[in-house]
Amino acid sequence: MKIKMKDGSIREVTFDDEAGKAAFHHTTAHILAQAVKRLYPDTKCAIGPAIKEGFYYDFEFNFEFSADRFEEIEREMKQIVKENLQLRHFTMSREDALAMMEEKGEPFKTELIQELPESEELSFYKQGEYVELCAGPHLAYTSAVKAFKLLSVAGAYWRGDEKNKMLTRIYGTSFPNSEMLDAYLKQIEEAKKRDHRKLGRELGLFTLLEEGPGFPFFLPKGMILKNLLIDYWRKIHTREGYVEISTPIMLNRQLWETSGHWEHYRENMYVTVIDDTDFAIKPMNCPGGMLVYKQEPHSYRDLPMRVGELGLIHRNEKSGTLHGLMRVRCCTQDDAHIFMTKEQIQDEIIKVVRLIDEVYLKFGFKYHVELSTRPENSIGSDEDWEMATNSLKNALDSLDLEYVINEGDGAFYGPKIDFHLEDSIGRTWQCGTIQLDFQLPQRFEAEYIGKDGEKHRPIMIHRVVFGSVERFMGILIEHFAGKFPLWLSPVQVKILAVSDKSVDYAKRVQEALKKEGVRCEMDGRDEKIGYKIRNARMERIPYILVVGEKEEENNSVSVRKREEGDLGNMPIHHFINILQEEELHI
Repeated sequence: MKIKMKDGSIREVTFDDEAGKAAFHHTTAHILAQAVKRLYPDTKCAIGPAIKEGFYYDFEFNFEFSADRFEEIEREMKQIVKENLQLRHFTMSREDALAMMEEKGEPFKTELIQELPESEELSFYKQGEYVELCAGPHLAYTSAVKAFKLLSVAGAYWRGDEKNKMLTRIYGTSFPNSEMLDAYLKQIEEAKKRDHRKLGRELGLFTLLEEGPGFPFFLPKGMILKNLLIDYWRKIHTREGYVEISTPIMLNRQLWETSGHWEHYRENMYVTVIDDTDFAIKPMNCPGGMLVYKQEPHSYRDLPMRVGELGLIHRNEKSGTLHGLMRVRCCTQDDAHIFMTKEQIQDEIIKVVRLIDEVYLKFGFKYHVELSTRPENSIGSDEDWEMATNSLKNALDSLDLEYVINEGDGAFYGPKIDFHLEDSIGRTWQCGTIQLDFQLPQRFEAEYIGKDGEKHRPIMIHRVVFGSVERFMGILIEHFAGKFPLWLSPVQVKILAVSDKSVDYAKRVQEALKKEGVRCEMDGRDEKIGYKIRNARMERIPYILVVGEKEEENNSVSVRKREEGDLGNMPIHHFINILQEEELHI
């Protein structure tokens, strides 16, 4: 596959290359815009970038647009592909570009050009009659786009600012062949079935209400799931030598100024005033952890000091970005901060990587790793950044872990390692992260006494495993499609009484299971047994026990397993043995 660069050169890439995929999707966005302009000439074009799974384009229509028009637009897009139009790159002066866009009646393009330097030559791509302000790169010809699909339509403010006009955003995707497109569309359909918002409601795990947008309400079964994750987190962290703390949800402005968040993160923080002093609800746990470290003097003998916190944090996310448990305004972040000497950095990072690996394997996730380097708005010296980045690289290299360098995407206080999970249908999620920080200990004047008897600054690791408990729950719901493994299921066994005569025996079975620590429910309703079985299956419970007069006579249960179906009749103690062999608890 050939892509055309803005210098006119042609580069050979594949769709598997990030650059190739981006150029492919970006070219399809241009094809969409060209089709829209052919069909609806009065439409105004805004922007149309490639995104992770495809592309979108923002338009201003002079009529109410809906997805009913997708078929018509796709037909025109196919015609443009068939025409095999060459994408030609050219440049124009800012003055000429403004004149052209004003003549074409494209106010959004005109606004973008007006903000560019006067001396700059502007980059354009042309395919047939369609001209686009764009830096590229793009495919050489439209005919390379063999398969595409328009997926959805949504409202979007121009440039993401709610003070601006509301535009119409059309999302789509494209592939080099129809087989790849069909596979992707099947994945989308499967993802809809697994949508954690739908399953969360159906399984009684959580709800989202108008009274608290972005603030999820956890229901009883959801709290069981959440607490099971927290119990597992505590178990492995206790084993690894972590201590747990809890810091206040709200701290004063001076703290956030010291940490740098007031300058670098203020727009995402909720702020209030107490006794004429500015306070902020914490968007992260680290500054409070620094205050805990400083409560007593430390020696090199105390280090490394591993401190965990399941802290409730709040972030002022825009309403348009909220998405179930995946993007919320309030969540429990499974933070830990490790204070150490420079000599301990590599060993501690290796231990954290191994811990994260253990957790993800527990849930059946594959993952890949990215190393993110210094961003433009960073704080700290070049020397500290170089040492921090090299320390992360050396740790990953020593573990023989493959990783990708993500230039300029580190935190403002240090580089980081990000872990991207792959779920059961091939989607990726960024969860775990390890951030090396030389800056916060300096800002808070944290110290320890070294072997030489002198004061030194500790180095700090920020790290999360789940990312946030809420988001990890959302990922797990979709990964397992609500069919959690036995140890993680809010209800592990459902006991169904065949008739009123069997209710007392069903209760005795329930008590026997509860004594063994089994989370179980009993359905003694006056309903047909087939109806009860269907209901229990809809709840995705691992085991269903049917009990009637025959089971009571034999002190037995009739067992149905979620994945395997009917396992037959067996004594209660035999069934309990099966549960224990399958990992009943964490």
